[in-house]
Amino acid sequence: MAERIAHRRGYRKGLAGEMVAEFLGTFVLILLGVGSVAVAVVGLPGSGRQTVDFGAANWLIISWGWGLGVVFGVYVAGGISGAHINPAVTLGFAVRRDFPWRKVLPYWLAQVVGAFVAAALVYACYRWAIDAANAKAGVPRDESLATYSIFATFPAEYFGNSWWGPLLDQIVGTGILLLLICALIDTRNTAPMSNLGPFLIGLVVVAIGLTFGTNAGYAINPARDFGPRLFTFFEGWGSIALPGTFQWFSGYWWIPIVGPLIGGVVGTGVYDLLISPVLKARLQGAEEGPATKEP
Repeated sequence: MAERIAHRRGYRKGLAGEMVAEFLGTFVLILLGVGSVAVAVVGLPGSGRQTVDFGAANWLIISWGWGLGVVFGVYVAGGISGAHINPAVTLGFAVRRDFPWRKVLPYWLAQVVGAFVAAALVYACYRWAIDAANAKAGVPRDESLATYSIFATFPAEYFGNSWWGPLLDQIVGTGILLLLICALIDTRNTAPMSNLGPFLIGLVVVAIGLTFGTNAGYAINPARDFGPRLFTFFEGWGSIALPGTFQWFSGYWWIPIVGPLIGGVVGTGVYDLLISPVLKARLQGAEEGPATKEP
């Protein structure tokens, strides 16, 4: 019996415990993020608390919902797994040799499963509002882009059927995210002290939503898009979810996966190429001497 208890404690200390943390951290992120979209798209209009069309105020709800989802997801998992809660972060850290490659796929799996389960819980809470919105619009679920958008992303209509514009958007958005994460966790730079890091990383996500979000829904996280996308496919949204086809886009499902993964590597690479060498050189060149410059 004693051996079994010791084994279980060891299990919690290893990779499996980190996967549990990544699962729950991603779950919190998606629960709050997707929940905020549900409020803006079907909750407020359907409840009678909003009488105007979807507008800028709704976008603020969504941007802050996702940002706060990141904050609390990182606080949940940060002390155990580092709270990647994003496959692009995991890959970016592995490429820069801050994270072992053997853990990449297990982290990805935990993140996608956490996102899938969170999407299912949001649906369980909002399915009445979703069905009412579809009935009011007079469209079946598998033709309702509006209610699908609660869970996963799609490109703006002005892109037409182009794949390059949305892909570039995802590369740039995720590159900004990883560049700023690298800056915020680098203690050689002006990294935040105490445990303010998660809050500021959440503000980064708010900023990305406010500046690049309308292009393609700022997935900037393959698990954030694919987990809920997979759920909506099983729940009746059909080809809108997989392969990601609607009036002006087709086969879109891979872009919120590949784009963020490329962007994560680009963002960490830019920081390590342009900022890290300067910090390293300044630290190595520091010498004891007067506090003011000599004439």
